[in-house]
Amino acid sequence: MTKLTIGWIGLGTMGIPMANSLIKSGYELTVYNRNPDKAQTLQDQGAVLAGSPAELMSKVDIVIIMVTDDKAINEIFEGANGLLSSQNQGKTIINMSTVSPGISIHMQALCSQQGNHYLDAPVSGSVKQATEATLVIIAGGDAQVFEKVKPVLETIGKLAIRFGDVAAGNRVKLIVNTFLAIQAQALAEAMRFAEDLQVDKSELMNVLNNSALASPFIKIKGEAIVRGNFKPAFSLNNIVKDLKLAEDIGLNYPLGKTALDSYQSAASNHGLEDIIGIFNALKNAN
Repeated sequence: MTKLTIGWIGLGTMGIPMANSLIKSGYELTVYNRNPDKAQTLQDQGAVLAGSPAELMSKVDIVIIMVTDDKAINEIFEGANGLLSSQNQGKTIINMSTVSPGISIHMQALCSQQGNHYLDAPVSGSVKQATEATLVIIAGGDAQVFEKVKPVLETIGKLAIRFGDVAAGNRVKLIVNTFLAIQAQALAEAMRFAEDLQVDKSELMNVLNNSALASPFIKIKGEAIVRGNFKPAFSLNNIVKDLKLAEDIGLNYPLGKTALDSYQSAASNHGLEDIIGIFNALKNAN
């Protein structure tokens, strides 16, 4: 059976390794990015470069989007030469970006009017998981559409789950990222407390990694603190964006609200660092 052709929009830190997984699996890939230079690596592996979202949509069966925020989604769909300007029918658009549930509901309605399908399918995981194709994909949308594209999603991740109708994936992703923010804050505070008490942070991580508290996230981010590596896999600015989206849909619990306040305060000086840059922001907290 002929494989579905795929278009990819958004070649940032996550987009490039995710798109690369599709090429490795034999999918014919067309890509678009506002900065075409970022597409060169994928072009070298056989991807075709499109000049606009509309051009890309006209050439493929499935469009996958991985960008930063609602503003970028609006531009991709409704901007000049955006996806909706192509007037194509029968396409499936999968939005893997972490955006508001509201924008997914809006874009699904517009896609449906043109005879196209829309899924929200944000991911849990960062650059390491994107590179290894071990992301967890959290979807919302029509069940039949999800089942049709599930093999594509399982090329990018180790697990793809549909949580309900459109925007369900967005809601679950904001729950996940709220928990992520709380965990990062807790780890950073524990490591700062260790410094206060003159406890070796490497040895503390040895304890944590062999305890009931162990997790891949704690291991990776704890090692980053020990090494002083705050290069962003998932930036502090982005967790602020996601916590604000969570607040917009009803986040009103003590730790979540405290995390938002903490990251917002840190963002002015540490926003371009990785989420675990909250460790640096805590240096002068006391």
